[in-house]
This record gives sequence, structure tokens and C-alpha cells, in this order.
Amino acid sequence: MTNQRLTRLNEQFRREIMEILIRDVRDPRIGEVVVTGVEVTSDLWLARVYVQLSGSVQDQEDALEGLVAAQGFIRRSLAKGLRIRRIPELRFLEDKSFSYVKNIEKALEEIHRSDSEGPVVSEEDPEE
Repeated sequence: MTNQRLTRLNEQFRREIMEILIRDVRDPRIGEVVVTGVEVTSDLWLARVYVQLSGSVQDQEDALEGLVAAQGFIRRSLAKGLRIRRIPELRFLEDKSFSYVKNIEKALEEIHRSDSEGPVVSEEDPEE
């Protein structure tokens, strides 16, 4: 499968899955979930669905369990909406890139704050 077709298919899957989650999935464990990306293998056997989860750690774990439980329903809904030969198996993975970016921003902010305070001047007189 060509790279351009895979790119379009990934984006189409992302939009469709996000729409299904908003419109059709009624599992209370799945709170506010944002589908950040989808990577479909070239043989259409597997689709890695990257999601951003909100809430506490327990809420995030519950949301992932809810997504795994709704996987069959989401695949059937995709089959109704998309005209492709095979609907891939869905694997839901937490997208950790946002937390990684947040940690980098926090570190840069601390560096900027320490630089703006000026150089550390020693209280001792070096000439004594």
C-alpha cells in the first residue's frame, strides 16, 4: 500500500473512531478521550489507536479498559461507515507525548526562572 494512501487511511480512521466514541459509545468508563493518531499497518491487520486520557490515574486505566471492551463495537461501526476490504484489529494505546512535552516545558520554565534571577553572587570577598 502506498505511503500516501496509508496516511489518508490513518486520518480517516482517526476521524471515524473519534466520531464513534462521541456519538455511539455509551460506556461510562470512557470519559473525555481524544484520539490523537492512528497507525494502520500496510496489510490492514492492525491499527494502533493513540488516545489522550484525562483524569486521575485510576480514571485513565478505567478509560483504557472501557476502550478495550468497546473495541468490537467500534470495529463493527467502522465496517458500516468505511468501504474497505478489511477493518483492522484495534489496539488502544495511551499517547504519552503530551505528558512528555509538559515535562520539557516545566524544565525549560525552571531554567528560564533561574536565569532571570541572575548569577549567584558569593557573599565572601575573594580579595581577603
